Amino acid sequence: MNKHDLIEAIAADPALDHATAEAALAAVLQAITSALAAGDKVAIPGFGTFETRSRAARVGRHPQTGEPMEIAAGTTAGFKPAAALKQAVGAGR
Repeated sequence: MNKHDLIEAIAADPALDHATAEAALAAVLQAITSALAAGDKVAIPGFGTFETRSRAARVGRHPQTGEPMEIAAGTTAGFKPAAALKQAVGAGR
């Protein structure tokens, strides 16, 4: 499912039209992005938690030459699914 499909799924609700669904999704994504950029955690009960994670500097290998190279420390976004989401996904197997 891509962004367009997600908007269509949200707009399938009779109370929402396509433009409202698209605006709502954009607002949610912007709020999550802003919170993570500020270093905050975003917890959605029953779904999961978005948070930032720090990565230490490390030595890697250049993919073409195989030469060792330094990979800088950085921060990345992470997601930890809630138990309810894990169970829902696992139930389909």
